[in-house]
Amino acid sequence: MSESIKNELAFGKENYKLFIAAVVVVTIGYLLMVGGGSDDPSEFNAEELFSPVRITVAPMVVLAGFALGVYAIMKKSKD
Repeated sequence: MSESIKNELAFGKENYKLFIAAVVVVTIGYLLMVGGGSDDPSEFNAEELFSPVRITVAPMVVLAGFALGVYAIMKKSKD
């Protein structure tokens, strides 16, 4: 086997950067969903638990991160 083929990576440098960015975006989306609980079990704060950020924005951020991850995998290298 040729040494140039053996040392070649599966993806290009840009693909890895995009994939790392996708992981960061997904992590941010999940962090936006965290919280809303109460220390007191008899207390229920519906405003905090069902906020628009947790219900709408965070899932869209997570889906955007997954879409970026798919794009990072499918993108062809320039080399």
